[in-house]
Amino acid sequence: MSEVPPTVRRPGPRFSRTGRLLLVAVLAVLVIVAVVVVPRLLRGIGPEQQLTVPEGQRAGQVYAAADKALHLPSGSTEKAARSARLPLPAEAKGNPEGYLFPATYPVASDATPASLLSYMVKTANQRLAADRITSYRTVVIASIVQAEADRPADMGKVARVITNRIARHMPLQMDSTINYALGRSTLHTSHDDTKTNSPYNTYKYEGLPPTPIDNPGAEALKAAGAPPEGDWLYFVTVKPGDTRFTADYQEHLRNVQEFNDRQKGTGEGA
Repeated sequence: MSEVPPTVRRPGPRFSRTGRLLLVAVLAVLVIVAVVVVPRLLRGIGPEQQLTVPEGQRAGQVYAAADKALHLPSGSTEKAARSARLPLPAEAKGNPEGYLFPATYPVASDATPASLLSYMVKTANQRLAADRITSYRTVVIASIVQAEADRPADMGKVARVITNRIARHMPLQMDSTINYALGRSTLHTSHDDTKTNSPYNTYKYEGLPPTPIDNPGAEALKAAGAPPEGDWLYFVTVKPGDTRFTADYQEHLRNVQEFNDRQKGTGEGA
């Protein structure tokens, strides 16, 4: 009787050191995909981001907001605006101020500063066409109306004051245009401010400023395009909701004095 040899046990498969390192590397890649790529894909199929442009914002403010919405370094959209081919009138000379129409815009994942600016300008052109506004001059007036009017109900009268003063070759003397020249926003305009050497200084230079001073909304555009009849030459907002229009200079001075007294009493105006 022969002896049965003992069962030989072969060692099970084992990973080499190289194999273990390869497995770790693959797992690391999968983790990166899960953490970085998947959320981006989910954002892509979810609701788009949005950018809201309020009425009366200046181009610089819109550029800054666009940079944030597009997750770009500060100054990116402003730089793009200088070279972007936007559907602007020839008088604008490539400056989109006044044509970045106030609205809420979707910001797609593939949006660029140029595409976003183009969307805004096209929206402005559609609004202007709907209101039958073809004049760059009207957009400039609308931008002043947007900045100066205390409320929508006053916009038409403000537009009429502007056109009346231009017709009489009177300087507009609008504080909002000086604010634009000085890059600020304030209720207080000093005597020195009125000497500012800028084409936007409508105390010093007769007529309209060379460009819009902000981006007007639909109501300001309508007011500038079809202001009501009236002989008003002066206005001042004495207090919120109380803007007084007149053709009489002495009456206007009394209204201005009341405004100044109120500013001193409330500590505002700076």
